[in-house]
Amino acid sequence: MKLLPLKALLLAAATAVALPATAQTKVELIFSDVNPPDVPRSEAMIDIFAKELGDDFDFQPYFSATLMKQGTELTGIQRGNIQMAGLPPSDLAQQAPEFDILGAAYVVRDQAHLKAIFKSEVGEQLKQIARDKMGVEILGTFYYGTRQVNLKGDKEIKTPADLSGVKMRMPGGESWQFLGKALGANPVPIPYTELYTALQSGVVDGQDNPLPNDKAMKFYEVTDQIVLTDHNVGFGMLIVSSSLWNDLSDDQKARMQVAADNATTWLDEQYLPQEAELIEFFKGEGLKVYAPDVKAFQAYAQQMYLDSPLSKSWPEGMLDEINKL
Repeated sequence: MKLLPLKALLLAAATAVALPATAQTKVELIFSDVNPPDVPRSEAMIDIFAKELGDDFDFQPYFSATLMKQGTELTGIQRGNIQMAGLPPSDLAQQAPEFDILGAAYVVRDQAHLKAIFKSEVGEQLKQIARDKMGVEILGTFYYGTRQVNLKGDKEIKTPADLSGVKMRMPGGESWQFLGKALGANPVPIPYTELYTALQSGVVDGQDNPLPNDKAMKFYEVTDQIVLTDHNVGFGMLIVSSSLWNDLSDDQKARMQVAADNATTWLDEQYLPQEAELIEFFKGEGLKVYAPDVKAFQAYAQQMYLDSPLSKSWPEGMLDEINKL
């Protein structure tokens, strides 16, 4: 057998070591979301998150539920069909009921309170539950406004009793449907992307969403009034597969977290001033915008939750800790 010169052997060894690095494939990140691509939440993912990840990531966003239907994203992550999504607490609550507490009426007070929750021991507890029960990492929260009731017709709404018999669209899932009942309405599950047509055709009498969503989806074109109930802080959690996360290097994890922090911070800054401005916008579009008896709504909703099995899944003492923040 012919022996190779030492120089040739060293060159071959160096090449063998270098090959994995040069041939390394990018980390695929398929992101599915129900929102259209031209709203701030989507722009934050495209213009900030994706650009700050680095060249070793291949971020592939799909918007307007074009890849996965609303409510199926978590399962999609667990099956490996996608790697990321932005989901409300109710979606996580289907597998981890502890998350129901975040979607209950009048628990999360505002954007600052939301951020404080996820920076506290409560937030760390919820993140660990997400890892253990669902195999996902929570990277941050998308604030997109406080949810308000948006209705057809001119019936004035002052208390939950005034919503009796009103068919109000709520997202699918037990938590969302119960939220509609806790407001006094008759909840109807309709996908977000089908809501405009449902309002237009009279399938439902109204819906609840943060004001920026009402404008982005043009719900004001097919409704007559907005009731400022302030009943729920609308937010999603940016989640990524724990399996993928655990395979990342420390540098990649740090970059992804910084990208998520910057994207969600920018998003909050877009929505907060919009809410006050949008009240005047909707009035200009001919909608009646007014505040009901919020204390009556709070009292009614609180009693509904306390009497419901949903509150039994809340971790002991967590509500008190959230209220202290």
